Amino acid sequence: MNIRNFCIIAHIDHGKSTLADRFIQITNTVPDRQMKEQFLDGMELERERGITIKAKAVRMLYRSGDGEDYILNLIDTPGHVDFSYEVSRAMAACEGAILLVDASQGVEAQTLAHGHLAQTLGLKIIPVINKIDLEHADPDATEEQIWEVLKNPVEASRISAKDGRGAREVLERVIKEIPPPVGSAERPLKALVFDSFYDVYKGVVIYTRIVDGAVYAGKYISFSSKGTSYKVEEVGYLTPKLIKGDSIKTGEVGYIIAGIRDIHEIKMGDTIYEKGTTIDAPLPGYKDVNPVVFAGFYPVNTTDYTALKTAIGKLNLTDSSFNFQGETSKALGFGFRLGFMGLLHLDIIRERIEREFDIPLIATNPNVIYKVLAKTHSSSKESRYIEVTNPADFPHYGDVMDIMEPFVLANIIAPLPYMEGIMNLLKEKRGEHIKIEYISTTRVIVEYYLPLSEIILDFYDKLKSVSRGYASFDYEPHEYRSSDMVKIEILLHGESVDALSFITHRSRSLANSRQICEKLKGLIPRHMFEIAVQAQVGGKIIARETIGAQRKDVLAKCYGGDITRKRKLLEAQKEGKRKMKLMGSVEIPQEAFMSLLKISQGK
Repeated sequence: MNIRNFCIIAHIDHGKSTLADRFIQITNTVPDRQMKEQFLDGMELERERGITIKAKAVRMLYRSGDGEDYILNLIDTPGHVDFSYEVSRAMAACEGAILLVDASQGVEAQTLAHGHLAQTLGLKIIPVINKIDLEHADPDATEEQIWEVLKNPVEASRISAKDGRGAREVLERVIKEIPPPVGSAERPLKALVFDSFYDVYKGVVIYTRIVDGAVYAGKYISFSSKGTSYKVEEVGYLTPKLIKGDSIKTGEVGYIIAGIRDIHEIKMGDTIYEKGTTIDAPLPGYKDVNPVVFAGFYPVNTTDYTALKTAIGKLNLTDSSFNFQGETSKALGFGFRLGFMGLLHLDIIRERIEREFDIPLIATNPNVIYKVLAKTHSSSKESRYIEVTNPADFPHYGDVMDIMEPFVLANIIAPLPYMEGIMNLLKEKRGEHIKIEYISTTRVIVEYYLPLSEIILDFYDKLKSVSRGYASFDYEPHEYRSSDMVKIEILLHGESVDALSFITHRSRSLANSRQICEKLKGLIPRHMFEIAVQAQVGGKIIARETIGAQRKDVLAKCYGGDITRKRKLLEAQKEGKRKMKLMGSVEIPQEAFMSLLKISQGK
């Protein structure tokens, strides 16, 4: 079978999308007049930030040096740690992977993570060293680092994706070294759902990899997770535009349109089979993703709630690595609590909702899942740990017996001269040292246990700062540990604002509280009465700022006269302010919620 399914994996900014461009040009998949840099990065956000956010599939037709014609299905994957789930999904649809490494940067954290994941899944790995045209490139040292990581001395191809040098040789290696897909055209249909998106006119468009059999228009298909059945209306290939075809056969990758309007019918990793037939077992699919960072999304205009619900549902089709559920806030009204893989993931989803669906949002302070042991008020029930993703849902401080926070196993790869600054940063973030390993005479891998709450906000930026951009970082969940965490409540005019509450370590509570109270004082406009901005921990006020009352000059109309007249006006004003203070409510501007996020990030 002359089909090869492969993906390109690498650390961020090592040239995955550029190499995909060269492959597209070599195979003439896209005419030169339509070609542009990072062709597969079609999303506006991807082109702005210079990163791949969504894995992209493209079908290429290539005539090899041996005169044979091949179908090459390529998936270009993201490189950032927050999008690792996208990478794992792409790998599950392939038999091989090109492991791309920058010759000037060497092996980095995500190279390590992706390489090990590909080995675990049993993929054939082709190491490729990119950017050999740079003056400070060191391909020999890079190749040794790759061997050290893979524990396998496989010769690496040396290329320059920018000028195309060596790209054709890599395609030839793909054909020779990556095995063809295993499957039988004689067996009943069995296909893997590896991606999808919503089209206004066509409904849900499913990206699928055919394992056995074939699918064509008019065929009735069923989904193993829900058992629902639909008639296929259209099938075709991704080039990367949708090109209509007659059928998708064993080993091929393509799309299916079956008039599905309910976005909740589709589950990533689901198995498609022909209606009325039985399959021995569904495909393994994907492991359920566990988000690590949570935040509340609320529409600025309450009338946008329904539109926000639809927008989140449609985005969840293209990115199933975040989850969501409805929630209500006294301060912000109706909204949703979303779980993400990291802070960049949160930022990308928020921007996509605001840009693609034109819904202005308020995002609350991000936080992780805490496990809280609380006293029960019934003698018949035993105390047990409950999972809390929203600070507003924390039990009363008097009932909290223990709080456990998530720790991660972090891998940092950096040049030796920057290790002192990195070690100091890890110590500041309450890290626990595990080991240091040298991968060359100038580069080391450092392993640490770190609290997840310390790294989801500003850790990545600070790491880049202390290492001048040379350190790379990757992490995976490890375990929960008991920590001295406290809930900080923000009181405005004596009332707790649930959306401004957050969790922090006790040692940081005073400094964070003072900073937030000072910031809110500058952001909340003055009212006709005095407003107290307070931070409370465990029922005790630990920080306070006062916003002075806005004063109207009631004496402006007095052009002289007896002092008693002026005093009477001032007393009346004083009494009016006293009543306002008792009855008045404080309006909180949107910037106040944004500022809390910036404070947490140390900006």
